[in-house]
Amino acid sequence: MRELTGEAAAIAKELGPAAVLRDHGGGFSPTTVQLHLVSAENSAGDPAAALAAAKAVAPGSLPSTERRARYYTDVATAFARSGRRDQCIRALLAAEHHAPEETHARPAVKSLVSGLLISGRTTTELRGLAARVGVLT
Repeated sequence: MRELTGEAAAIAKELGPAAVLRDHGGGFSPTTVQLHLVSAENSAGDPAAALAAAKAVAPGSLPSTERRARYYTDVATAFARSGRRDQCIRALLAAEHHAPEETHARPAVKSLVSGLLISGRTTTELRGLAARVGVLT
């Protein structure tokens, strides 16, 4: 996975800052390759590597609202897996800020929020988020 992502990053760098590809949702760039690496590291079960990869992404430079929401959701997942609740909640709130409808509909967000509700202290922010994503009524 890392080898393939490295190849993709090299191709993206060679193509330039943002190669627009038809049917690709906005572009293929070093930033979007890095975004996919964050997701891949999470999927591989390495939250530290996911967070390290996330540091190389400027969320504002992502080409779509959906990708910004995905970035913050992936970062929240990595924080949750690392036991960093407060940062997880902040990342989820950032995802919601950028793309509320997208965030509220994501099963990964609902799962994270449910887990946060049962695993520790709840705050007004967390309860509000839980209500908005539909896991607390």
